[in-house]
Amino acid sequence: MTFSLPKTVTQANALQLEKEGSLNLADLRVIDCSSLKDFDSTVLTVLLEWQKRLQVEGHSLSVEHAPEKLKVLASVYGVSALLGL
Repeated sequence: MTFSLPKTVTQANALQLEKEGSLNLADLRVIDCSSLKDFDSTVLTVLLEWQKRLQVEGHSLSVEHAPEKLKVLASVYGVSALLGL
């Protein structure tokens, strides 16, 4: 299954998004970022939380169509490898 991130992921909606995804763990194995346009480093927190929850279940998260800015943020924060970016 695939979970698509919304266009915007910021501090304003990150907690709600994290909760929504956590209720649908099976859908979180593949994260589609093709709609993601307006975001800050909060998106990394959400993705890392989902990754942690999936690892407990013996699965991992795959991020697809990551925008360049997301890859740069992940690199700056040193979490690129954790998210497969």
